[in-house]
Amino acid sequence: MAEPVSIDFIALKDAGAAPKGRAAKAGAGTLVILAGADLSMSDATRTLLGEATELVTRAAATAKFKGNSGSALDLLAPAGVNADRLLVIGTARKTGKNGAPAPDYLALGGAIMGKVDGTARVSVVFDLPDAPEDVAKAAADASLGMRLRAYKFDLYKTKKKDSDDKPDTATHVSIALADPVGAKREARSREALADGVTLARSLVNEPPNVLFPGAFADRAKELEKLGVIVEVLEEKALHKLGFRALLGVGQGSDFDSKVVIMRWNGAKNAKAKPVAFVGKGVCFDSGGISIKPAASMEDMKGDMAGAACVVGLMQTLAARKAKVNVIGAIGLVENMPDGKAQRPGDIVKSLSGQTVELINTDAEGRLVLADVLWYVQDKYKPQFMIDLATLTGAILVALGTEYAGLFSNNDELSTRLLDVGLATGEKVWRMPMGAAYDKLLESKFADMKHVGGRHAGSITAAQFLQRFVNDTPWAHLDIAGTGMSSPQSDINQSWGSGWGVRLLDRLVADHYEV
Repeated sequence: MAEPVSIDFIALKDAGAAPKGRAAKAGAGTLVILAGADLSMSDATRTLLGEATELVTRAAATAKFKGNSGSALDLLAPAGVNADRLLVIGTARKTGKNGAPAPDYLALGGAIMGKVDGTARVSVVFDLPDAPEDVAKAAADASLGMRLRAYKFDLYKTKKKDSDDKPDTATHVSIALADPVGAKREARSREALADGVTLARSLVNEPPNVLFPGAFADRAKELEKLGVIVEVLEEKALHKLGFRALLGVGQGSDFDSKVVIMRWNGAKNAKAKPVAFVGKGVCFDSGGISIKPAASMEDMKGDMAGAACVVGLMQTLAARKAKVNVIGAIGLVENMPDGKAQRPGDIVKSLSGQTVELINTDAEGRLVLADVLWYVQDKYKPQFMIDLATLTGAILVALGTEYAGLFSNNDELSTRLLDVGLATGEKVWRMPMGAAYDKLLESKFADMKHVGGRHAGSITAAQFLQRFVNDTPWAHLDIAGTGMSSPQSDINQSWGSGWGVRLLDRLVADHYEV
């Protein structure tokens, strides 16, 4: 897919300048200015508007525009301004009991892009009435919001909804600010982050006849061009190693199951312990013999959102050359009903040597993760492991689509995840674990059952996974409510959200890079 938006940073003095060369063909374009409470504007913005300031004041009074965050004032062909359109975006946020909240520049960028989408040329005067301490960083955050909002997945649309005479060109945005050099420097890591999120989104959005396990593994192999070492374990190797729990899930499918191990060695000390991320990659989940109802089964193409996040994260970390050693591991299967498919009542021996009685073949993701988690902790001895999975519908009942469920055996790792969740807006909520829940997995016939019953379904799923991590610090993120079909926002209009890439990149950047 073509890049929907290109962004550069220019000096404030160049804002609103008449376009030259090829840019002139797109017309004067849209000029975006920022206004705070009661239409307050910076001196530079007022100077740029000149006599048109009065026009904006009158229009705001007529439209009752107060400069509140999320509001916009749209003026077409404004007199006295070198623009076809003047867009005033409000930035004032409501004051709470503890004072005004910090501005969300990521959301601001997304809101701007939502208003100018489809415009060939846009100039944004990034000079706020209440300037942030680090304007370059704020502008870079806004540029990330623009990139994330601009994402579209229309690869399979052969007919356009818009008229054929509308130019099919990317939006070019020039962000004018006092420190364009600093903003460009800050934006490099944001570009890597945007690429990782959009990769994860696209993987989730792909149809299951296109993104089956082998095709998914091929997509992961493309990370080699960034310096990621990618190893694909085929079924023959998985049988030899003993991935019987994972292979059992995929044995009813015509597609071979695979495990992909991605390694990024960015730490100065090559022998430094890695951090590890593990993703559930069920490319389509029919439920197997315990088949799902037909309604909304098409959404089960997104049951690999955890694996998509891990691949997107590895893309981001490699692209920005993160100074850390990282393991990314994904188990790729398709869960189908077939004469060869596993049955409720079967007993499988996992890679750990522990036996598992199968209760419901629609609880397949935990079997995939069990073998991959064991393999990673045993072979790589990581500092920690975090797995991501669209694991249970029960987490939706508990938390809806606003938070991912966090389950962990380590308080420090949990606290860090909670903190970066609040910082990025990809929020997690820690759920309880304990011996009473673990007891629900006791089996009459095997070392354990893989389903604990109707009650506390998300918790017993996490208790099951904990049996395969030994003493490794570990966190399980149940992203069934956030990884796909999550609420749209200023920075996401996609069905596949790419949730988790920003969260985990921030975790690594804040705590594990040396």
